[in-house]
Amino acid sequence: MDSLQAIVLAFVQGLTEFLPVSSSGHLILFPQLLGWEDQGLAFDVMVHLGSLIAVLAYFRRDLVQIARDMLAGLRGEAATEHSRLGWQVVLATIPGGLAGLFFGEEIESTLRNPHYIAWTMIVFAAVLWWVDRNNRQAREIRALGWRDILIIGCAQAVALMPGVSRSGMTITAGLLMGLNRDAAARFSFLMAIPVIVLASGYKAVQLAGGSDEIEWDIMLLGVVVSAGVAFACIHWFLGFIRRFSMAPFAIYLLLLAVFILFLY
Repeated sequence: MDSLQAIVLAFVQGLTEFLPVSSSGHLILFPQLLGWEDQGLAFDVMVHLGSLIAVLAYFRRDLVQIARDMLAGLRGEAATEHSRLGWQVVLATIPGGLAGLFFGEEIESTLRNPHYIAWTMIVFAAVLWWVDRNNRQAREIRALGWRDILIIGCAQAVALMPGVSRSGMTITAGLLMGLNRDAAARFSFLMAIPVIVLASGYKAVQLAGGSDEIEWDIMLLGVVVSAGVAFACIHWFLGFIRRFSMAPFAIYLLLLAVFILFLY
C-alpha cells in the first residue's frame, strides 16, 4: 500500500463506521472501484483500532462512570443508571459475538461480492426508512428492558453481513424499541466498543499467526486518519439526527446500490 491508498481507506472507514451506511461494504467496494489490491487483514485491524480510539475518546466521561459503577455493583453497592447501562451493553454484545464466532468466516468468504452487497443495502435502506418514519416514541436508554436489549443485540448480529451497517442496524432496532434518535445512536455507539475489541482481537490473533511483513508507518497513518475522522463523524452525526430524520442515509444507500448493480 502507498500513503494515498492508506489515507483514502482510513478516511472511508472512519466516516462509515458510525454512520448507517455499512463500513464493511464500503471497504470492500472502494478498492474494487479504484482498481486497488485488497488492503489486507493488518490494515483492516488498524483502521478499526482508529475507530475504537475515537469512540473511547468521545464517550470517555461516560465510560469512566460506567466502569466505576459496575465495579461498585460487583462489590455489592446499589445499581445505578450507569452500571445498568454497562451491563446492558454487555448483554447486547453476546448475540453478535456468538454469531461472529460461529458464522464469521463463512460470511467473510461467501458474501463479499458487490452484487450481494447492493441487494442487502437496498433491503436495509427500506427498513431504515420505514422504521424511522414510523417512530413516534421518545424513550431514553434507561427505559429499555432486557428483552429490548436482546433484540437490539440480535440486530447487531445480523449486521455481520457485508452491506448491512452495524450502527444502522442497531439504531434501527433501537428506534423500533421506541428510543428517540439520539438515545438509539448513543447506545449503538457504546455497543460498538466491545464489538470492535472482540473483532479486532480475533483478527489480530489471525494476523499473529501469519508471515506477512507489516509496514508500520502505513498502519500508523491509517490509525490516525481513521480515529480523527471517526471522532468528527460521531460528533456531527449526533447533532444531525437531533434535527433531521434518517431518510438521507436511506436515499444514499439506495442510490449507491443502484450504481453498484449498474456497474456490475
